[in-house]
Amino acid sequence: MYDKSDPRASLAAPKGGAQFGTTQMPASICRYYQDSPVDDDANGRGWYTRGQNLVVHWIEAKPGAAFTRTAQVDEYMVVVPDDDTPYEATANGESVRGEGHQLLIVPPGDSKISLPKGGRIARIFSTQSPDLNAKCSNAATYAQPDPSHPPFKPWPAPPAGYKLRQYELQRGERAPGQIGPMWRCTTIMLSFPPVSRRARDATKLSPHSHYDFDQCSLIFEGNYIHHLRWPWSSNKHEWRADEHIEIGSPSVTIIPARVIHTSEAQAPGPKGNRMADIFAPPRLDFSLKEGLVRNADEYPIPEESLQGEPTKR
Repeated sequence: MYDKSDPRASLAAPKGGAQFGTTQMPASICRYYQDSPVDDDANGRGWYTRGQNLVVHWIEAKPGAAFTRTAQVDEYMVVVPDDDTPYEATANGESVRGEGHQLLIVPPGDSKISLPKGGRIARIFSTQSPDLNAKCSNAATYAQPDPSHPPFKPWPAPPAGYKLRQYELQRGERAPGQIGPMWRCTTIMLSFPPVSRRARDATKLSPHSHYDFDQCSLIFEGNYIHHLRWPWSSNKHEWRADEHIEIGSPSVTIIPARVIHTSEAQAPGPKGNRMADIFAPPRLDFSLKEGLVRNADEYPIPEESLQGEPTKR
């Protein structure tokens, strides 16, 4: 249910009508600002959280830190959210440098990101890497796959080939109701608006659900309330109470498929509010909306999706 001013109100609807269902999957709530890190070593501190198809590796790096992947099976993203965070990324013989407030898409194979001054970064992977899945603090939640999801299937390879890709994140202030901008690769879609300097209008929230994919909400700055409601099944013993999760930053909340949800930004602090939503694989409905995905020309939509498969919402 979207307010008429919300851009998502115009998204393509599922073919055959709306889809509804129930789920017993709990939300995963990871407050990196108070939870103990999984990694705490010479590189800094790191936390890992997963959904059905994605893993977030949140890093608070020390100066001189370097993070590598060897024989990585698929593409992944690296978000460098802050200015004054110089880095060098290398992959398969090529390299790029940046000063921060950027997004990287890293190709399969061997790769490394080095941070001479340290800083905050988020690496975002698919769950096709068992070593990363095992490090997640909520791994037990996914000991059995969420039956709401179809089997994971990456999107088509980029016609120009796999390579390091570097993008500038949007600056300025988030407009009321703004979604995106977004970027996608073969495995992940990232929706990352700029900073908001206001609390969300409580008369224009957007309670909605996703039938067959979950949502990862990664808060970089500020405070939010995630409002969650689990649909009822016919079995009263399966019913779950609503949750209203007050949460700060940095943090990740995994919202399961079929759970009705909306996020309410609170009064902003000095750095404002900033949250990214992450999906795996990319969403078709967002991809079909002209101009929403900044790098849409680099990554094709699956042909079968354009030939009549239900549109995700």
